[in-house]
Amino acid sequence: MASHDQTARDDLLTSEVLKEDISAFKVHQAPDTVYYIPDFITADEEKHLLHQVYAAPKPKWTQLSIEDYKTGWFTPSKRNDRGETTRGEYNVYIRWLDVYAKKIAKYGVFEEHVPNHVLVNEYNPGQGIMPHEDGPLFYPVVTTINLGSHSVLQFSHHSVKQQMVDDGSKDFSLLLQPRSLLMLKNVVYTDYLHGIAELFKDTLGNDIVNLDATGQALGDCLLRETRVSLTIRYVPKTLKVKLMLGKR
Repeated sequence: MASHDQTARDDLLTSEVLKEDISAFKVHQAPDTVYYIPDFITADEEKHLLHQVYAAPKPKWTQLSIEDYKTGWFTPSKRNDRGETTRGEYNVYIRWLDVYAKKIAKYGVFEEHVPNHVLVNEYNPGQGIMPHEDGPLFYPVVTTINLGSHSVLQFSHHSVKQQMVDDGSKDFSLLLQPRSLLMLKNVVYTDYLHGIAELFKDTLGNDIVNLDATGQALGDCLLRETRVSLTIRYVPKTLKVKLMLGKR
């Protein structure tokens, strides 16, 4: 069961803190709605977060296809569209991530909620992830802190899902630089698949719609290094209760 501390934290509302203006970070060339914040954290914070991730006990990691997953505060059981299953469990929330969850909450993308779920993915050069959507288990917003290396996240509308899987076709892409924060909601969350190609380097083309916010130029070639992503979301409390009852 969830601890008293975790329950108290889950009840925290962002109305207790001053909301931050997010409008300057909107990516206007993308469908509604994408926010990209470069340098969301400092280089020292990035080092600290990477240290915390890799200091976690090794048994906490589970190899699933081309990614590594590690559970955070609360992870619901689910089978995704790649046929992978993660086992649901309740944990005391990760204190070293809590400050960043509250920082993200100040932007108001989760309305009055503070995120309570994290998925930690590690990508080595040449690794990627198949086109997918986050699905109905979560509040319809996804936020990601990027650590260690860049990535190019590719998007394609549901209507051309199979084409994206077959030949890598995409409607648009986002360059995610180290220490940046990405936030997706509305149409981009509900109507688009997103994935990462299995490449060792990325050549930046016209499909990159946030290039002006990244410090890079069209045609730049970026070599991939090991990247860690912290995907931070909110699981509604009603869903938590249903999943707990289902485990009995």
